[in-house]
Amino acid sequence: MDNTQMSFDWNRGRAFLATAEHGSLSAAARALGLTQPTLSRQVAGLEQDLGVLLFDRVGKTLQLTDAGRDMLDHFKRMGAAAERISLAASGRSTSVEGHVSISASDVTAALLLPETLALLRHTAPGITVEVVASNALSDLRRREADIAIRHVRPTQHDLTAKLLFQTRAHCYAAQSYAEEYGLPRSIADFARARMIGYGEPAQMLPQIAALKLPLNTANFVHWSESGVVGWEMVRHGLGMGLMSETLGTRTTGVAPVLPDLVPEIIFPTWLVAHRELHSNPRIRLVFDFLADHLPR
Repeated sequence: MDNTQMSFDWNRGRAFLATAEHGSLSAAARALGLTQPTLSRQVAGLEQDLGVLLFDRVGKTLQLTDAGRDMLDHFKRMGAAAERISLAASGRSTSVEGHVSISASDVTAALLLPETLALLRHTAPGITVEVVASNALSDLRRREADIAIRHVRPTQHDLTAKLLFQTRAHCYAAQSYAEEYGLPRSIADFARARMIGYGEPAQMLPQIAALKLPLNTANFVHWSESGVVGWEMVRHGLGMGLMSETLGTRTTGVAPVLPDLVPEIIFPTWLVAHRELHSNPRIRLVFDFLADHLPR
């Protein structure tokens, strides 16, 4: 390797890569945790280092130049290599003290995970835990989290996953809903039901098609992208809604609706980590603890 040809700072290369991927300096700055002026200086510095113009400024947007497009693939490979180096270094750590981040849906993060973390603090008091509450899948390869709790099995070969359990979900209603609106006595009665959606109704219907209930978008009187908010609306009697049996049985004042007639939904819970990180004793300890203690 001719080190005399290494004529730029990788931080500047990372700034270019993020800007190209996000399409604007402001979005790239947020992704990297930098200010926009700092990121702009890094991109300009890289252009000066390489002696080429990487972006054309078109109004408030940035467009890659021909030279920028030529460079992008090279920087993507460098970025992937840098991620692998970071993961390998993390995986070789031998300390059982330090930081571990866990991503989970907002329902799991808010309503189920805290009791497990309360137990973990007695087993491993030197570990600090960050909970990333998101209904989007965290990219473990980009270190958005160390461990993920998911309901879908990962397909990437460099991720390792453990199936923890299969969970049933039912349609639940609060006692206050039953008193005000009455509960369905048959499947046909669901045509007049007031439902709570987790996301827009048009997106919700295909997800619950397996229930074969006579529902349409008009049945969904309230909805939220947040599962926690949606479940609170169910709990307060604003409508009926789906929830895992794990949480439904833990919530007072709600009960499954026609459980013998409405088909149950079965979905898995997976614990996922990057293979390199899974060899890290600190992360392995948390991974195994979650596997043993997450509420079924």
